Amino acid sequence: MRAAVYDRFGGADVIEVREVDDPPVGPDTVLVRARATSVNPVDWKVREGYLQGAYPHHLPIIPGWDVAGVVEAVGPSVRTGLRPGDEVYAYVRRDDVCFGTAAELVPAPERTVTRKPVNLSFEEAAAIPLAGLTAYQLVVEALEVGAGDRVLVHAAAGGVGQFAVQIAKARGATVIGTARPDKHDHLRSIGVDELVDHTQGPVGAQLTAKADAVVDLIGGDALEDAPNQVRDTARVASVVDAETVLGMGGHYVFVRPERDHLDALRAMAEDGTLRVDLAATYPLERMGDAHRANEDGRTRGKIAVTI
Repeated sequence: MRAAVYDRFGGADVIEVREVDDPPVGPDTVLVRARATSVNPVDWKVREGYLQGAYPHHLPIIPGWDVAGVVEAVGPSVRTGLRPGDEVYAYVRRDDVCFGTAAELVPAPERTVTRKPVNLSFEEAAAIPLAGLTAYQLVVEALEVGAGDRVLVHAAAGGVGQFAVQIAKARGATVIGTARPDKHDHLRSIGVDELVDHTQGPVGAQLTAKADAVVDLIGGDALEDAPNQVRDTARVASVVDAETVLGMGGHYVFVRPERDHLDALRAMAEDGTLRVDLAATYPLERMGDAHRANEDGRTRGKIAVTI
């Protein structure tokens, strides 16, 4: 099969597309013939070698965590009801880093995969899993956002941020989003009620009233400023800085595969309450360029890769 692969850690130029062996199909594995994947910041951080302390890494590595495609085969112990020919999407996270999703065939553990939204393209569906699950687990699980809450979402125009905005709105919240002015019109179009230009000074000083909950996607000064942003720091959730957010009594979220949550996101996509904004789509042969675009840090929405 064809796959994007790298044999050593480093910049985007270490990635090449070549023929590799087909992956094994374990007893609890759904083998997916991939049609699309997407790029997330964790992809280039893994490629640079920054996460070697978090998971065992086995070179050569096929990058990627998101996939949308068609079931090719299922292992004998799979009990999800999935069959060859079914269209699926998945956040394919294993206990080690080796078999990623930037390949023609992806072995997805049963717990990571479910049916894709019927109204989305493969590229759109592949943009959801990691970022959508992160947003869902921040907004729904950690912060328990509900009707009437004022929710502040940092980096609201990014991949996770846009999903967090829409999930919070679907739960009846008023949403405040931080972003540069050139992204404000787009954020209004997905439901952001109040906008803050984070380049104009501390966010807490710019708020008309404190938030009930904060979704932190950037850490640093923004997280340190959280006591000025929220009524109770117990309702701050961060994906960046565990020590700081836990020290203020808040929540640290490290996204995990969860089929029920993917099913909830699928339902939102199918009823129109969750939409996907694709910043760009690249062919597999340009995976290095897709990494560079994501690493730039100014992308609005998600970057998809067709396979």
